Amino acid sequence: MENTVGEFLRSRRARIQPEEVGLPSHGRRRVQGLRREEVAQLAGVSVDYYIRLEQGRGASASDAVLDAVGRVLRLDEVEQAHLRDLLRPARAAGRAVRGRQQVREGVRLLLEMMDAVPAFVLGRRMDVLAWNGLADALLGFSGQPPEECNAARHVFLDPGARDCYPQWEAVAAETVAYLRLDAGRYPDDRRLSALVGELSVRSQEFRRLWADHQVREKTHGSKLIRHPLTGTLSFGYETLAIAGAADQLLITFTTPAGSPTAQKLAALASWTAGGPAGSAPRGRAAAAEEGSAPLG
Repeated sequence: MENTVGEFLRSRRARIQPEEVGLPSHGRRRVQGLRREEVAQLAGVSVDYYIRLEQGRGASASDAVLDAVGRVLRLDEVEQAHLRDLLRPARAAGRAVRGRQQVREGVRLLLEMMDAVPAFVLGRRMDVLAWNGLADALLGFSGQPPEECNAARHVFLDPGARDCYPQWEAVAAETVAYLRLDAGRYPDDRRLSALVGELSVRSQEFRRLWADHQVREKTHGSKLIRHPLTGTLSFGYETLAIAGAADQLLITFTTPAGSPTAQKLAALASWTAGGPAGSAPRGRAAAAEEGSAPLG
């Protein structure tokens, strides 16, 4: 049985060298980074107590102890929350969603009204639950079966993903880190376990990144997307939590007015809406089939 807590803490120990925390580094060390005894000493707890934490038997550990361990291991805010989720899984059990989430009508209408901004709703397990026309034209969501439309599956299993994302390695790492965070919150989610299993079997890159135990919230950042009609577009993205819809996020792509990307996006929006002839197909797959040359 996987000891996720232990693997997470060991991965965090391995990234800190003894001299970084004022400990001698001479002599042969059998482990990379800090030893368990050294973490315990620096955190002010007994070695046996810390070992129980790594064994996943720390559900009763106080916040003060977890904060002390977090300081020693230099956990950021997201990693601290992830450690608590791993040790106290019952805290998230009541929020579990067994099936695919539903998006309320008001949010769907909002997406439709955002006709100048690519936007979509990301749910549990990185399921893509709803999108507007511009997001579809950019990323081709409608070309996938609705029950399989999933951002992680797209990044690792879609043959065109590496062409779609010029910075694919960074996108892949961010995707796994967010999925790992979701797994910590919902350890008993069978659909999530099945997704992780599928990706692990079918993608060597996913297996490697999953073993790193990186965790990251999806908040904001930048992303390059290459489209067969427009060439490369450079976006910022913002993530907005949808009030009253647990674990649903509105993802929006942004670009400064008048920028090359804004001009390409306007051209893509016009083309998607039908263009002069009113017959252009929608989505990346349709665009590729059409064989049109990039706009820039």
